[in-house]
Amino acid sequence: MSRKKKGEPVHGWLILDKPEGITSTQAVGICRRIFNAQKAGHGGTLDPLASGILPLAFGEATKTVGYVMEADKDYVFTIRWGASTTTQDREGAITAESDVRPGRDAIEAILPTFIGEIDQVPPIYSAIKVNGERAYDLARDGETVELSSRKVNLYKAALLDCPSPGLAVIAVTCGKGFYIRALVRDIAAALGAEGHVAALRRTRVGAFAEDAAITLSILEGMSDKAALDDTLVPLETALDDIPALAITGEEASRLRQGREIVLLPHQVEAFREMRRPRQVNGDDASRICLATETVGEEQLGVALGEVRAGRFLPVRVFNQ
Repeated sequence: MSRKKKGEPVHGWLILDKPEGITSTQAVGICRRIFNAQKAGHGGTLDPLASGILPLAFGEATKTVGYVMEADKDYVFTIRWGASTTTQDREGAITAESDVRPGRDAIEAILPTFIGEIDQVPPIYSAIKVNGERAYDLARDGETVELSSRKVNLYKAALLDCPSPGLAVIAVTCGKGFYIRALVRDIAAALGAEGHVAALRRTRVGAFAEDAAITLSILEGMSDKAALDDTLVPLETALDDIPALAITGEEASRLRQGREIVLLPHQVEAFREMRRPRQVNGDDASRICLATETVGEEQLGVALGEVRAGRFLPVRVFNQ
């Protein structure tokens, strides 16, 4: 006899404006309780000291988390010059100090050297696994942690402000797996200075931006279920850059049963025009397409699948 799931079948994405002081996992737990949701997860970790966009997936939306994890992200962060720390942020113990305070011109001159595909060594206080253990656990136990560099992408970087000689505010757009703390470490080294992250805010994750975000305090003040449901955005929002093909109700039924469908020539041609290189969880996803069904005035996602030899083969089926 199957065990009944706790909570209600809530589906969709919540664009949470995470406050400082809590982990991403704690934020998921709090919001899952508020919505009384059966299933929830997040689309990209934010450190406890960081604030900003933390996309939370409920129910069927959890099947699209991988696509959000691959999305470009925007950050605004503040460097405090004068000291480097074990964690490369304000929470760590000081490891080195310097009187060097880089000026605006020097900072603006160095930023372009980090744009593009670069080799970045992650911070030792990170969730990367070393021989099956998290790097931050090893570092906290006093063990020497050596991490290999990895290819990451920095698309944009701009100096926004130097509110004082000891501070610099910078905005960046980066790709998957990019560490702001590592960037700050490397910027400081390139300028012959010491520095660490004093403040960090994520302002965008893919299609999820600040203008649609909601805070925990507002959510906790809501008691009406309809009002809570209105804060969610459709799971399809996370797939805004995935080619989408409209299908019939009969085809939708076949896909929900896990069966493939045959595409018409104009659908195959439309997919070819929209197709572009992409990866999800390290795998080639350039053939992935979203099949949608018209329900009332909405286009609801039915399945993610691969387009091959004129057929659509379902990979992830949505039961919303």
